[in-house]
Amino acid sequence: MSPPTPGRGEITREAARRRTFAIISHPDAGKTTLTEKFLLYAGAVAEAGAVKARAGSRRATSDWMAMEQQRGISITSTALQFTYRDHVINLLDTPGHRDFSEDTYRVLAAADAAVMVLDAAKGIEAQTLKLFEVCRTRRLPVLTFLNKFDRPGRDALELLDQLEAQLDLRPTPVTWPVGIAGDFRGVIDRRTGDFVRFTRTAHGATAAEEEQVSAEQAREEEGDAWEAAVEECELLEADGGNVDVPSFLDATTSPLFVGSALTNFGVRHLLDAIVDLAPPPTARADAGGTPRPIDAPFSGFVFKIQANMDPAHRDHVAFVRVCSGHFERGMTVTHAATRKAFSTKYAASMFGSDRDTIDDAYPGDVIGLVNASELGIGSSLYESDPVRFPAIATLAPELFARVRAKDSGRYKQFHRGLDQMEQEGVVHVLRDPNGDPTPVLAAVGQMQFEVFAHRLEHEFGAAISLSPTPHTVARRTDADTAAQFPSLGGILVLTQKDGTMLALFESPWLLQRLETEHPDWMLDPILVEGDERLRP
Repeated sequence: MSPPTPGRGEITREAARRRTFAIISHPDAGKTTLTEKFLLYAGAVAEAGAVKARAGSRRATSDWMAMEQQRGISITSTALQFTYRDHVINLLDTPGHRDFSEDTYRVLAAADAAVMVLDAAKGIEAQTLKLFEVCRTRRLPVLTFLNKFDRPGRDALELLDQLEAQLDLRPTPVTWPVGIAGDFRGVIDRRTGDFVRFTRTAHGATAAEEEQVSAEQAREEEGDAWEAAVEECELLEADGGNVDVPSFLDATTSPLFVGSALTNFGVRHLLDAIVDLAPPPTARADAGGTPRPIDAPFSGFVFKIQANMDPAHRDHVAFVRVCSGHFERGMTVTHAATRKAFSTKYAASMFGSDRDTIDDAYPGDVIGLVNASELGIGSSLYESDPVRFPAIATLAPELFARVRAKDSGRYKQFHRGLDQMEQEGVVHVLRDPNGDPTPVLAAVGQMQFEVFAHRLEHEFGAAISLSPTPHTVARRTDADTAAQFPSLGGILVLTQKDGTMLALFESPWLLQRLETEHPDWMLDPILVEGDERLRP
């Protein structure tokens, strides 16, 4: 006999235990290190940076792709689920490099909050600012972690001023450093006034010991460093820099924590704050703006497609954010775009590149549907009550290149890989319906082309050559407008897989002139948020 279906009360209770958040940062700010340390403190791994695989070997949990391990950067987003303090944590690690911004945009569509990691020596950097603007657009609450405070860096008060000036986000420190950057003794917990002293561990592989010290003892033992930190805390108090949960949830203030992910200083404070402050899943608006209650029948949407996570199986996984109801493996759901029934027999919970069969999931959870080739990024799924969630933003490409297989004998492998990379959104694949049969790749940054070429050669056995085109900007267009282009020159009209027409311009000045002279022509920007025409 199968277990009874959970009632609405149980779904609500389970949703309240979930925390689903993304980590965002500029490259090299320590985001992946912090991710690994969260797993350490939650007991999900025995040592930071490693997880036991089924064969007994050890592999990185977050940066699992070969190129990531070779280059030491995050190329693709990763979902990690673990438990901490009787809560289910769904952590979404994102690429920091700007060339992979689209992947980060998709992940943020699935998150309820974000942790922004800043290098204490560098503060706000260009990519951090860009990603924060996405969080602001989505009204995602943001927790801030000033990382690498164990190294020489900028003054903490100076960093707070920069945060407020550049992000228009008021930081509200929960912990405050004792000692300057590079001479980091520990933090004052502003909620209690106590000093938390950290003890280094070998290579940061185990949790740092935390010694709770009273203010009186800290004054004796830390001397001037303690007095300076207390004075700064008094300034924060006088300026109203205290945590305010309503304004945090409204994305106008950001609780701030200070530490060092590498040495594990302050990691537990931040992880506790995710449980205590970050919001649980709530009703998510559909494409028409109507919130779907979390205790409504099951619904979710695909925010990521990833192939060849397990090279031994050569399968691909659709990552689904559960928005409402109770998911049960094997249940039949409906694919909103086709109105066809869809089986969920092969469902898994994700832990980096590892996966385990999952039987149940609740709002906030991320589930992997294996070999769900019918699904694409943005696909909505539902049981019983129909729902379609908003389209996920896509970015305007800036680089274009024609792609050819070096070996014509690998034609089938080339096109199979091309189709898979297109489905994943690694690059956009454009085609000329009337002329050159050679596909054109469109990307935000050069590294997307490098990932595409590497994966096509190593995962599909098809080495490629890329020939850049002179185009620099693209706009959506229609047949009537495209009919006016042949006499102009400098414009190439191609189509996406779904039939959307794109006009590629060799010069932004040509585009500006046409927009001015022909305001009735369809020359629409690529970047969209919930555009009706781009619903999946």
